[in-house]
Amino acid sequence: MNAHFRLAAALIWSLLGTTWADAASEDGAPISADWSFWSPRAEASPEHVKKADGGKDGGGGLVIKTGEGEQWIGCWSRTLPVAGGQYYQFDAWRKFTAVAHPRRSVVVRVSWRDEKGGAVFWEEPAKAGYNKGTAPRAEPEYPQDVGGDEKGWGRFSDVLRAPMGARQAVIELYLQWVPNAEVEWGEVTLSPIPAPAPRTVRLATVHFQPREGKLPEEKPKLFAPLIAEAAAQKADIVVLPETLTYYGTGKTMEACAESIPGPSTDYFGELARKHDLYIVAGLVESEGKVLYNVAVLIGPDGGVVGKYRKVSLPRGEITAGLTPGHEYPVFETRFGKVGMMVCYDGFFPEVARELSNRGAEVIAWPVWGCNPLLARARACENHVYVVSSTYSDAAADWMISGIFDHYGDVLAKASQWGSIAIAEVDLSAHTHWNSLGDFRAQLPSHRPLKLGE
Repeated sequence: MNAHFRLAAALIWSLLGTTWADAASEDGAPISADWSFWSPRAEASPEHVKKADGGKDGGGGLVIKTGEGEQWIGCWSRTLPVAGGQYYQFDAWRKFTAVAHPRRSVVVRVSWRDEKGGAVFWEEPAKAGYNKGTAPRAEPEYPQDVGGDEKGWGRFSDVLRAPMGARQAVIELYLQWVPNAEVEWGEVTLSPIPAPAPRTVRLATVHFQPREGKLPEEKPKLFAPLIAEAAAQKADIVVLPETLTYYGTGKTMEACAESIPGPSTDYFGELARKHDLYIVAGLVESEGKVLYNVAVLIGPDGGVVGKYRKVSLPRGEITAGLTPGHEYPVFETRFGKVGMMVCYDGFFPEVARELSNRGAEVIAWPVWGCNPLLARARACENHVYVVSSTYSDAAADWMISGIFDHYGDVLAKASQWGSIAIAEVDLSAHTHWNSLGDFRAQLPSHRPLKLGE
């Protein structure tokens, strides 16, 4: 078999998504010879072996095994040809034992290179970091572990797009920082696929102080025209402000509390069903003897999708007799995953991070008032879209009713009372920062462990 034919065959196998164990070399040996092992220094290099009958389906496996200590860093690596601009489905199966923190220790990286192995760049300008306004270098991608089966085999999977200048993809399969552990990798594929359809969603927020009416039950009706306006602009979800049935009543929070579901969610449910959209409303919840400050997600079918109980309570709510929540639920919607937080939660990075850790792509934020720098921080540090609805005056240089993107920039802002802001985003689009690349993808493996974790 001549060199040209071998090169052409390798290209075909790669583009078809063939695994390293699926094909044979000239003498019939497994193509696993294409995989090499790397470690940054001899003292940190784990044991490693190619297992002919390993892998999830017995077609061959790549094993890494560590000993005593936490110094270990090693990976199996292979370089495949790619076409610039092409989308690829990446998959790699793994099985590990004695790994205390898999998200930190069992990691996959995919790096893009030009025909000579040099760096390549994305086509779009960077919006954050140094060299703002220039095209960022294509930093490594981090496919995510999507879970496993009852036999212990799990899969890393992601859809990746090669930069236009890319001609090679370097795949790296790591085990790091863990003593006396083992991981086996198998069935690693990088398969060309058609460009996926965008997951566009139109995010809307209401900027309104419900001053009319002195009874809690009068307040939800004041938002009906603004929800209708958002629906006319084809909003998929509209966010309302915090404790809206309490605002301007002159009553205590206890007097404005209700069950969830209850009269307010029933009313907003009718509007959500009429306009075929999601509504997030800030309310005061009573459950037995307990009072909570809540954000409620109501679906297009009119039902309550779920609620979030404010975890971080300011002193005024403590003295009003409220109790903090202690859970960080994230809810599946027809357009993506939505988390919620309420006002004072935004002062603490843990709340948005916990929602992000659980997969939130959009965080709805009913907020009485807050430093807008915190809104920008929560959005950019988690690479999520934050939708805030506030009672603060837009002219006061304080909190706004707006939509913040992955860079912390404001995509849309409501400047007048009784108005809405709306922005369309693509939840499937990766955001590439200068020097960091797709930061959201790196959060699981790079964020620190909690004390005691």
